[in-house]
Amino acid sequence: MNAESLRKLLEEVADGNTSVESAFRKMRSLPFESLGMANVDHHRAIRQGIPEVILGEGKTAAQIVAIARAMRRSGAPVLITRLDEAGRKAVRRSFRGALLFPGARCAVIRSAKPKIVGKGTILVVTAGTSDIPVAEEAALTAEFLGNRVERLFDVGVAGIHRLLLQKEAILSARVIVVVAGMEGALASVVGGLTDKPVIAVPTSVGYGASFGGVAALLGMLNSCAPTVGVVNIDNGFGAGVLSSVINRL
Repeated sequence: MNAESLRKLLEEVADGNTSVESAFRKMRSLPFESLGMANVDHHRAIRQGIPEVILGEGKTAAQIVAIARAMRRSGAPVLITRLDEAGRKAVRRSFRGALLFPGARCAVIRSAKPKIVGKGTILVVTAGTSDIPVAEEAALTAEFLGNRVERLFDVGVAGIHRLLLQKEAILSARVIVVVAGMEGALASVVGGLTDKPVIAVPTSVGYGASFGGVAALLGMLNSCAPTVGVVNIDNGFGAGVLSSVINRL
């Protein structure tokens, strides 16, 4: 249940088209539904404007399917992140029409395409091809939440001319997500080219001294571009949500 459906339900009760008892049955699972191994937060879409999302990592295929079924029963669309092969097979078997995105390790289960609620375009940029899985998680999350998303991949600082040839895309975006490993310098460069907010996502891509993304994280945190904000290492999902929230303002 989201804010729009809750408002509609209350209007139906007020107009006499729905009984109090019927409305109560529909609302009784708020704020959450206990499945034993999980408490599904059906209230989150009303409270935050964003439905609960299933983190597949660390969950069994059976747990993922059970949580997704509870969400679908409530009418909520479902996004699953960090989904492994076993999880993908279970989702495919259990939900007709589920959309699987192996490259991003994500799956989407919904009845219809989302309504566009973002005011502009979110641009997702990567430094290299190896950063694309995290970038796709960010892009898919933003699209799931009702945003127009454009992608600009493999334009890192080692060949800065590739980025500079895309200034129109950079300047026309309302929010930019920059995904980079190694030293993470791309976020500062993009931040210096635009007056729009830049969400930097450090990735764990890089050789030994990158320390699994810590070098990129520290580089982005130390950016001299004041419009750059940073999420955690490999957190494409967090960047997708934050970019969506900003794009609605």
